[in-house]
Amino acid sequence: MDLFEYMRASSMEKESPLAARIRPATLDEVVGQQHIIGKDKLLYRAIRADKLSSLIFYGPPGTGKTTLAKVIANTTSAEFTQINATVAGKKDMEEVVRAAKDTMGMYGKRTILFIDEIHRFNKGQQDYLLPFVEDGTLILIGATTENPYFEVNSALISRSIIFELKALEKEDIKKLLQRAVYDRDKGMGAYDAVLAEDAMEFLAEMAGGDARHALNAIELGIMTTNRSEDGKIHITLEVAQECIQKRVIRYDKTGDNHYDTISAFIKSMRGSDPDAAVYYLARMLYAGESVTFVARRIMICAAEDVGNADPQALSVAVSASLAAERVGMPEAQIILSEAAIYVACAPKSNACVAAIGEAMKAVEEKGNLPIPVHLQDAHYKGAAKLGHGLGYLYAHDYPNHYVKQQYLPYELSGREFYRPSGNGYEVKIKEHMKRLKEAAG
Repeated sequence: MDLFEYMRASSMEKESPLAARIRPATLDEVVGQQHIIGKDKLLYRAIRADKLSSLIFYGPPGTGKTTLAKVIANTTSAEFTQINATVAGKKDMEEVVRAAKDTMGMYGKRTILFIDEIHRFNKGQQDYLLPFVEDGTLILIGATTENPYFEVNSALISRSIIFELKALEKEDIKKLLQRAVYDRDKGMGAYDAVLAEDAMEFLAEMAGGDARHALNAIELGIMTTNRSEDGKIHITLEVAQECIQKRVIRYDKTGDNHYDTISAFIKSMRGSDPDAAVYYLARMLYAGESVTFVARRIMICAAEDVGNADPQALSVAVSASLAAERVGMPEAQIILSEAAIYVACAPKSNACVAAIGEAMKAVEEKGNLPIPVHLQDAHYKGAAKLGHGLGYLYAHDYPNHYVKQQYLPYELSGREFYRPSGNGYEVKIKEHMKRLKEAAG
């Protein structure tokens, strides 16, 4: 590096965001994630010993995936190179592979390739890396906010160790905020700012486990707040509230957290917990989830988990779907809340699910079994000559509008697919069916 390159690099470092400037350089500086980098943990030992295999770091934004990669870059004897999957193409990867082969051939050194947002690579791009990971030309470190089991090729998964990073704890965020405000080398200590305790508590709470969100807020506060009469910049609760106006919600409509949240929403309705159901509903709507998407899930739950234990649940869910779509937000949240709470509080039965599941299995196993002749269509000329419809008993001509006759194909005679539960309205259904059969003998 010549003098001009050094000056340019130094200038870029000074102008880079606070979150980048205070990024730890060593393992001992890393805050949080002790479940994977505690001193007795595999990753800590592997980094210390410089004996890494391919890794994938998976977790929400701002939890330290890139930080761990940078720590590895600072401690490894291997060549370290980095690309971002959002902008890199096949040519970039070809250049990395060429350089890695040269490094291995000339110096006997392996190359660590860090790919940020690896889930952005398509299958072909991921496949290109596979043979070079396989033969040791590259040690892959991938970082992703998405579940790698959904977004990364199974072949790469099988050759990598996956480490899941968790959202940072509130105390972790507070440590980073103190470092950011008072550290004179990497932080903003030179600005002579003072962070009030309640402001720090507020920022740590509102960050939602995302360190970058908290650090961006404190940087904005320090850079935009006038000095007080004592010559210091005071980051008060009021300043903090202005700099981080809305709690960060980790929710990607196509990502893993999206599926976790909708799963929790459905399971809460199924589990008859209206408080949890409306909480997860609020999280989805707060994050901008589609009203129609939420409404569809309520309708499915009404049919799948309530069923005939309360047939009205499906009507409520369908009506809510239509009303929410026509009204729109923010009022639609009230309509969806009513429907979700109704479904959560309704008696539960999955008898309809079991019935169609068993019926589908019977169709798959037995194929198109002959329909009893007396049930076949007789509304066309010549049907009588074929015997179609002959012997059919019209239910309304009999007491209770019921008559015993064969409806299932004869090969399935006696099979029961629908077995009403002992919950809600299905109690009445069960009793009604029992009375009909007993009266008919």
